[in-house]
Amino acid sequence: MKVTRRILPVIVFAQFCCTSLWFAGNGVMNDLMLSFDLNSEALGHLTSAVQFGFITGTLSFAFLTISDRFSPSKVFFTCAMLGSLFNLGILTEGNELFSLLLFRFLTGFSLAGIYPVGMKIAADYFDKGLGKSLGFLVGALVIGTAFPHLLKEISGTNRLPWRSVIIFTSILAGLGGLFILLLVPDGPYRSKRHKPDLSLAYKVFRNGSFRSAAFGYFGHMWELYAFWAFTPVLLSYYQQTHPGSQFSIPLVSFFIIGLGGVACMVGGYLAERIGTKKTAGSALFLSGLCCIISPIIFLADSQFLLITFLIFWGLVVVADSPLFSTLVAQNTPPESRGTALTIVNCIGFSITILSIQLLTYLFNYLNAHFLFIFLSLGPLVGLLYLFKVRIFK
Repeated sequence: MKVTRRILPVIVFAQFCCTSLWFAGNGVMNDLMLSFDLNSEALGHLTSAVQFGFITGTLSFAFLTISDRFSPSKVFFTCAMLGSLFNLGILTEGNELFSLLLFRFLTGFSLAGIYPVGMKIAADYFDKGLGKSLGFLVGALVIGTAFPHLLKEISGTNRLPWRSVIIFTSILAGLGGLFILLLVPDGPYRSKRHKPDLSLAYKVFRNGSFRSAAFGYFGHMWELYAFWAFTPVLLSYYQQTHPGSQFSIPLVSFFIIGLGGVACMVGGYLAERIGTKKTAGSALFLSGLCCIISPIIFLADSQFLLITFLIFWGLVVVADSPLFSTLVAQNTPPESRGTALTIVNCIGFSITILSIQLLTYLFNYLNAHFLFIFLSLGPLVGLLYLFKVRIFK
């Protein structure tokens, strides 16, 4: 029991360290664009490259049932080391858009052995209270995702060059991998699969409750990463159209994204009181509502209202993420849990590419005030599937 109590903080810390790789490029995007002479479309492409790498990695891991056949801790460690090296690759002199896209793709591929495998490790240790445990785990991912924005804020004060942000996040990832390897052995609830099952990624969807949770998660993902990726862009646009506004975009972006980590943890506790499905559905409904009313907030000439609204949205947009993963894990046999979490992540992150690219395209043709309203489609579809609402009977 004492060992189990020690395990969760280690997994959470390692997840934070390693997932800081995810938006390391976004945290220094302006510097990348200046240093390597990139155009304005690079934001969407470089963000999508990480997502595409993650998708390719999770698809490979799922079909080969990697985390169900091999030690999850060793898989996590290996991918953390590789992700650290690939992240450093963007510092190479003479990089062009293609090479930067390749390094971000490979970083994303490595993250496929970190995020879902970290959840698999947690599920192998915490059969009861899984929602609360995954709340802390995903919360660490969220804070790790926001961390490069904080480092960027520090670099903006000329105390930390932007290249140091990349180096520091790579060191963090390596440290996280070592912590998992040395301090987290395979969990007591792990059920090892001895042979690869190429059809397992399809079989898990035969369970109706699993499908309900999975499609709820897919709707959530349509909104989440596009919101995160474009938050700094929309804040910058607001400053340009409201010259009197004064706030630090990296710092505000850090709080908008990072405080969502706290929401994940709180959501885990709420789920134990009112139920996982109900808590997830409530958060998804509120974030969808934020999508719809966002034009009104952006058009209002109030810096305080804008930032307060975006912080609230940042809380509810991700609070349901660990709860959907909990529902997925709870509706999957232990020997298939790693593959189920991985394939759901794979499909979910595939959807993020579509929404990010859609916003990237619309940003050139549409008033930015109305950009986020298109994200409401995800929560709408997710809620219909989560609560099994039939439109056509």
